[in-house]
Amino acid sequence: MDEIIPIENIANRIYLVRGIRVMFDQDLAELYGVETKALKQAVRRNTERFPEDFYV
Repeated sequence: MDEIIPIENIANRIYLVRGIRVMFDQDLAELYGVETKALKQAVRRNTERFPEDFYV
């Protein structure tokens, strides 16, 4: 992934749910250019690389 994503594209994918800013896995996967399943698998296999609150 060598292209720069405009901040508006990211900001439009951040939602406020019960007072907490969140991004859905589907949107994150699309930004990274992978399938949702692949993103979830990467998080499960590499939990130490992600912040504690990354995936709830």
